[in-house]
Amino acid sequence: MALHLGRLSAGPCWRVARGGCGELREWSRRCPARRFCRPPGVASAEQTRGLGRGAMARGGSRLGTGLAMALAGLAGLGAAAFVHSERAEMVPKISGAQGPSPGRPEEEDELARRCSGFMASPVTDLRELQRRPGDTKTKMELLILETQAQVCRALAQVDGGASFSVDRWERKEGGGGISCVLQDGRVFEKAGVSISVVHGNLSEEAAKQMRSRGKMLKTKDGTRQWWFGGGCDLTPTYLNQEDAVHFHRTLKEACDRHSLDLYPKFKKWCDDYFFIAHRGERRGIGGIFFDDLDSPSKEEVFHFVQSCAQAVIPSYIPLVKKHCDDSFTPQEKLWQQLRRGRYVEFNLLYDRGTKFGLFTPGSRIESILMSLPLTARWEYMHSPSENSKEAEILEVLRHPRDWVH
Repeated sequence: MALHLGRLSAGPCWRVARGGCGELREWSRRCPARRFCRPPGVASAEQTRGLGRGAMARGGSRLGTGLAMALAGLAGLGAAAFVHSERAEMVPKISGAQGPSPGRPEEEDELARRCSGFMASPVTDLRELQRRPGDTKTKMELLILETQAQVCRALAQVDGGASFSVDRWERKEGGGGISCVLQDGRVFEKAGVSISVVHGNLSEEAAKQMRSRGKMLKTKDGTRQWWFGGGCDLTPTYLNQEDAVHFHRTLKEACDRHSLDLYPKFKKWCDDYFFIAHRGERRGIGGIFFDDLDSPSKEEVFHFVQSCAQAVIPSYIPLVKKHCDDSFTPQEKLWQQLRRGRYVEFNLLYDRGTKFGLFTPGSRIESILMSLPLTARWEYMHSPSENSKEAEILEVLRHPRDWVH
C-alpha cells in the first residue's frame, strides 16, 4: 500500500503538504534486509505476533486486496494537482517576522505532544507550526502526518512481523517528506505510506498539467487559490461482494456526514478517473475520488477531507484480517500478477499525480513510484475462461456496480 496524502502544486511561490499512497498487498514472509523503525504504539514482533502464521507455513503466498488512497488540500497563489493520491495546501512563503503572534504555551505543548506520535518530526519546523496553529497549511500537514502514523500502526499490527522503514528526506528546491515502507512481511509483500510538504516553482511541463484542468497559475489581483482533492479505491484480485459492500458503505458513511449528495457524485468520479482507456476497464472496483473542491468553504471542505482520512483504516483493515490466511492456487496467483500489470499501466500512463510528480523539479522519484508492486506480469492476448471467477471480476471492472443501494 502507498498512502498518498498530498500532491505538488503550482505557483511562483507556494507551499504544499503532499504524500504518496499506492496499494496494499497481502504476501508471504521473508527476512527484511534493511534497518526498520517501528511506528509509535506498535509492539515488537516478539510481543505482538499478529493474526495467524505467515503464508510460508503452508508453502505459499497469499493473494491480496490492493488499496490506493490519496488526500490533499491546496491553498495558495497557484494551482495544485496529489497520489495516489497527492495534494495538500499551498500558501505563499512568509517570513517568521510577518506571521501571527505565537500561540499560548499550553497550545504549543499540545502540538509538541501530538507531533511526538508521528513517524518522524514534521517537515515544517515545529516553531513555525506553533506560530500558525489555525492556518489551513498547518492543519493539513498535521492531518496527513497523523493519518500516516495511524495507517502505519494499523498495517504493522496486522502484519505482526516486519516493521516500517522511515525515510525523512529533504528537497533542495524547498520542503521535504517522510516515506514509510514495510516490505517482505508476514502478511504484506509491500506497504508504503508517504507524505510530503514542499514549496517552490514548477517546471513548464508540470504547469501544463495544471492548465489542462483549467487552473490559472497566476491571478490578476493576486488572490490566493485553494482547493482540496483526494480519493480511495480498492483493487481486489477476485470479487467478493461482501467486501465490496463493506468498503463502499464505510466510505459512504464518511461522505454522508457532510452531504448525502457526495458519495454518489464521488463514486462515479472514481469509476471515471481510474479508467484504463486502452483496456476498456477500471483499475479496481472503485471507491471515491474528488478533485478541485473549493466550496462551500475552506473549513467545511477540510472537515470533509478529515472524515475521509479517518475512514481508510475501518474500510480496509477488516478485509485484510478476513483474508490474510486464505489459500490460493497457481492459477489464482497468475491472475493476481496479470491484474497487477493493469495497476501499473494505469499508474504510469494515466495517473495525473504520477505525471505531475515526475515533471516537478526535485521530485522524489522513489516515493512517486513506491506504489508499484514488486512483481507483475503481462501475457500476450490473455483472456479468462467464460463464467470463471476471473471473468466475473473483469465484468465488474468493465461495468461498475452500485454496491450500497
